[in-house]
Amino acid sequence: MTAPGVFDDDFLLETELARRLYHGYAEREPVIDYHSHLSPREIATDHRFRSLTELWLDRDPDKWRAMRTNGIAERFCTGDATDFEKFEAWARTVPKTLRNPLFHCSHLELKRAFGKRRALDAASAREIFDTANQALAAPGYGARGLLERARVAVVCTADDPADSLEHHVAHARSPAAETLRLYPTFRPDAALDVEHPGPFRAWLDRLGASVGASVRTYDQLLAALEARHAYFHQTGCRLSDHGLERAHADDYTLTDARFAFERASHGTPVTGEEAARYKSAVLHELALLDHRRGWVQQLHLGAQRDNNTRAYSTLGPATGFDSIGDLEQARPLARFLDHLDRQGQLARTILYNLNPRDNEVFATMLGNFQDGTIPGKLQLGAAWWFLDQLDGMRRHLDALSALGLLSRFVGMATASRSFLATSRHEYFRRHLCAILATDAERGLLPHDEPLLGNLVRDLSFRNARDYFRFDLPPNARGA
Repeated sequence: MTAPGVFDDDFLLETELARRLYHGYAEREPVIDYHSHLSPREIATDHRFRSLTELWLDRDPDKWRAMRTNGIAERFCTGDATDFEKFEAWARTVPKTLRNPLFHCSHLELKRAFGKRRALDAASAREIFDTANQALAAPGYGARGLLERARVAVVCTADDPADSLEHHVAHARSPAAETLRLYPTFRPDAALDVEHPGPFRAWLDRLGASVGASVRTYDQLLAALEARHAYFHQTGCRLSDHGLERAHADDYTLTDARFAFERASHGTPVTGEEAARYKSAVLHELALLDHRRGWVQQLHLGAQRDNNTRAYSTLGPATGFDSIGDLEQARPLARFLDHLDRQGQLARTILYNLNPRDNEVFATMLGNFQDGTIPGKLQLGAAWWFLDQLDGMRRHLDALSALGLLSRFVGMATASRSFLATSRHEYFRRHLCAILATDAERGLLPHDEPLLGNLVRDLSFRNARDYFRFDLPPNARGA
């Protein structure tokens, strides 16, 4: 029997039990996308995309990486080529992505959003481009409509403390909030960036404007962050997020933190040691705020960003020149968590590793600080970025299953800027059902459909619902 392919309804579901688990338990569950980089403005305004290129290619560095590797010139990635020229260049690249997750994800996205079951290549590019653009011009195909069509009940965006949150507020007051909740996530990475005094000083001005006060001292910084944390909470925020190479947990004094802030805020470079102590101080203070308000703190660890100096100078950050880093993670992470645990102020925490070698490291780290207060208080975050593909998801699930409790996992997140990336939830759910069914066929799990089906529902939706405690739309609260 031929295995179902990417265009089939049973893609990845090679056994009868896998098909029953997916179609009977996973497929119709709502989506809680608790970590994304979507635009809150585009969601609040139900932004209409001018073309499939704007929707699909203009904000996807992973596709640009593949195109460059395929010999496509930069003007077709981030440059001045027309929308169709860029799309046609991507279409020529897709057949070259066999065994890369982009092949699966691209076709899942086209199928789920537009009903396309045809391979994307140079021959099909014009037809797919034109018919997708016709759909995008029709009712129900704006930014918000695309999320609702994908059964997204909650989407959380990544927001700087200085952001106004005006679009979150506007959406919450609109009728659209009855079917789709939009919440901010407190992402204070700029508060730690003392190695770049110029941008740091500019950000302090923005932060000061957001609270209507000057931010010229370390103590004023902490006061401003607390004020913005409180305002985020009022708008429904229940998560923070940090994008770090590693957790910061160096020994420091208040004098150390004030000294480094003073130098950076006046445009004076700080040493690596001074920066490390400052970051450790600020990260700890932010963690205390999260605990005080009952939030979940997320730490995305291990990315080595903006490696290509030439590209960074011409294209800027987040344009496809990041990679997996190989810094030590276990020791500083243990120190960070332990400092909070000793004070009884360790919030619910999700740890994401980008280097696959750290799956087991992070999975065992969780068990050091589980305290029995709530199920799965510390979480091994979903396979992320370079790891959100079949092998990465499988290795993540295996590590969590062997060294923790898979049954308490809060499930997938897109971590994307694309409104079509919600197909990653489908990709994960299909893969999960296939794994569980295969284990049951091998006798490693009971061949008990209700038992396995309940696990599938938990990992697809119910665990996230219970863990994050969002106010959900009425049609997505479940049993």
